[in-house]
Amino acid sequence: MQLGLGLAGGAILPAAHGQSEYPAKPLRLIHGFGAGGNADVVSRLMARQLAQSLGQPVVVEIKSGAGGRIASDSVAKARPDGYTLVMLTGAHTVSAAMTRELPYDPVKDFSFLSTVSSFPFVIAVRADHPAKTLADLLALAASEPGRVTFTSVGVGSTQHMTGELLGAAANVKLLHVPYRGGGAPVEAVIAGDVDILSDTLTVAGPQIKAGRLRALAVTSAQAWPGAPGVSTVAQTLPGFEVRSWLGLAAPGGLPDAIVDRLNAAIAQALQAPEVQQTLAALGSESAPGSSRQMRALVETEVARWRGLVQETGLSPV
Repeated sequence: MQLGLGLAGGAILPAAHGQSEYPAKPLRLIHGFGAGGNADVVSRLMARQLAQSLGQPVVVEIKSGAGGRIASDSVAKARPDGYTLVMLTGAHTVSAAMTRELPYDPVKDFSFLSTVSSFPFVIAVRADHPAKTLADLLALAASEPGRVTFTSVGVGSTQHMTGELLGAAANVKLLHVPYRGGGAPVEAVIAGDVDILSDTLTVAGPQIKAGRLRALAVTSAQAWPGAPGVSTVAQTLPGFEVRSWLGLAAPGGLPDAIVDRLNAAIAQALQAPEVQQTLAALGSESAPGSSRQMRALVETEVARWRGLVQETGLSPV
């Protein structure tokens, strides 16, 4: 999915030039994922809105690879002057749990500005799979440990960790079959090569609507507007919840005044109808918050995934 939100090179021009001391020049908004994906679409959407609020162009740059770690590392080492931002995803916290040696500290090396969006995953199977409900699927996994398989976009992805958490919460052994991203995981489930898809509604939704996949549950604590009629995992496994997110950050040590300026601009951007409509189309909802709230989210999620890695005996890469 690609939206024509920017000019060539990703530059987003402001409606007017700001007169305040900050910002006095264009900003860079870096992310570490492919063109046209959620992080890219939301980055360009936010860049357009932030430029209008800040009075300076916001240029989106892609530094893809290593599950977003290349982009995060570049920003962690940049000057904390407010001109270099990064769009982090839930993968930021998973990387901290599944990577032996990160070149940056996932908390201390960043100034967190605000979360931008929040979204669950959907647990789905092929349309003719014998499991009609999540309870059926988990009962099948309990009867044949290690035979029921789930797929993801790669080892150490948030989708991978969600599948591992599902197995741990149900006390069943699910076998992980990773792919390299793209449409391969979805097609593997539809073809019957793998039992379970754990992915976003952006990815799974079109195939669910087309009748090629059957949604068993969403991972949000309550029913999700983007998946009407689909039960939650928590209805079968009380207390289960996974919601991934996107959020903006800057290098650690950013002055409080600039943090506050950017936080206010992000909150304003998230009120725009264009932003809310696009997020809804992506199966997400806007999630503005304070710098402290985003930092607490990152700290909590890092601890959660590290605990899961230890509990399940997963090997960091």
